[in-house]
Amino acid sequence: MLARTVTHALVGLDARRVEVEAHLQNGAPAFAIVGLADRACQEAKERVRSGIASAELEWPGRRITVNLAPAGLRKEGSGFDLPIALSILAASGQIPRDRLAEHAAVGELGLHGQLRPVGGALALAEAARQEGLSRILCAARSAPEAALSGIEPVPLRHLAEAAAYLRGESEPEPYVESNGHPPPEQTLLDLADVRGQERARRALEIAAAGGHNLLLAGPPGTGKSMLARRLPGILPPLSTAEALEVTRIHSVAGMLAADRPLVTTRPLRSPHYNASVAALVGGGGGGAGPRPGEVSLAHRGVLVLDEFAEFQRPALEALRQPLEDGVVSIARVGGRAVFPARFQLVAAMNLCPCGARGDPAAECKCSPQRLSAYRDKLSRALLDRFDLVVAMPRPRAAELAAAPSEASAPVRERVESAREWIESGRPPWSKEATELLDRAVERLPLSGRGRARSRRVAETIAALAAKPEVAASHLAEALAYRSPRELGPT
Repeated sequence: MLARTVTHALVGLDARRVEVEAHLQNGAPAFAIVGLADRACQEAKERVRSGIASAELEWPGRRITVNLAPAGLRKEGSGFDLPIALSILAASGQIPRDRLAEHAAVGELGLHGQLRPVGGALALAEAARQEGLSRILCAARSAPEAALSGIEPVPLRHLAEAAAYLRGESEPEPYVESNGHPPPEQTLLDLADVRGQERARRALEIAAAGGHNLLLAGPPGTGKSMLARRLPGILPPLSTAEALEVTRIHSVAGMLAADRPLVTTRPLRSPHYNASVAALVGGGGGGAGPRPGEVSLAHRGVLVLDEFAEFQRPALEALRQPLEDGVVSIARVGGRAVFPARFQLVAAMNLCPCGARGDPAAECKCSPQRLSAYRDKLSRALLDRFDLVVAMPRPRAAELAAAPSEASAPVRERVESAREWIESGRPPWSKEATELLDRAVERLPLSGRGRARSRRVAETIAALAAKPEVAASHLAEALAYRSPRELGPT
């Protein structure tokens, strides 16, 4: 006898349809799973056998073959447990096959038959809805996430509940979206905490308004990291579509909180400088499939790289593709996974290994060789992708003792207004601004990319000032933020 259950496999953020077919035939009792299943999926044999027994259902004493079709698509993870169990129960006549065919299913089984959530429930539910299915059988803890896709989740806590529901003997308590306020996400840091550094604060506002990348350089203790971590607080809130994009990524990475299925604030990621290439841009090793890295977890948000020059050069160079294209493409033997990575990069670094360079109160003791090796980690091509570069001096005592600076809220209002101004269309350029840009290309070390980025920064500055055209003064300020020579390689 043959029965099948519809489920989906994740390839990156994409969900591919998988039909779990169970075939029972006479012969010595055996259980085999075929269809390019990884180790976690093969281990489903033991979980399914124990789960069916714990649910007081009958384990067929026959030869069982489960096929995960299409056979050429690699199946990874424990989310196939529930579909496999349901296919076996349907093939043995314990649940109706026609009713099972109306549902998608996903979930991990415990040895006692309890259902556990799996990562990527949102993407899996979206795929089921797009195929015309109206319900998805899933763990109760996955129901809030699955419901975001528009499909009706059937929240289950045990395999016995799934069997009783499909037989029409009982109806699980339907998932009802909570009308209460979810617990607050991480509190956004406020710009009012930063004393002095008016030029760096101005650069941060420009970066927020135009979505520009920012590099902060200077001695330790000048507030570089403090300022970088406050960028999310002056960015506009996520739109509904953007929130779903971010949620989908965090769901696949298994990072969603159980009490907050939807990510509503812009992500802030700050990996350690020992992070590998795979940790930064995604990948994964062993039997696991490609997983999103820090650049994807920061999608629609901010990626802060503190101690920028201490990162491994291969890791830094791997940032060039996502910074340019807004996506990360990871090639594997079984195919290719694409993760979105449209983030703002804010990097902070010292001007030399000892940190004294640029500090009038300290003497740099770095040898020319050590300084050269430090600079060589940052290629000109990478530095060229920063629209704004600010050298931050040590603040004066009077600045540190001054009253709190402007808070994030009014800055965020200006940023939102500027973004609306930019979205309404590119402003025209005055004749003086155009002539100044031509002279800058001739006299400054300005590449084609640098020219285009300087234009964008100038347009952002004009938008912040609510001016109808880009003036020479706007471009002059933009050019003042181009990368200083001392940050580049020798």
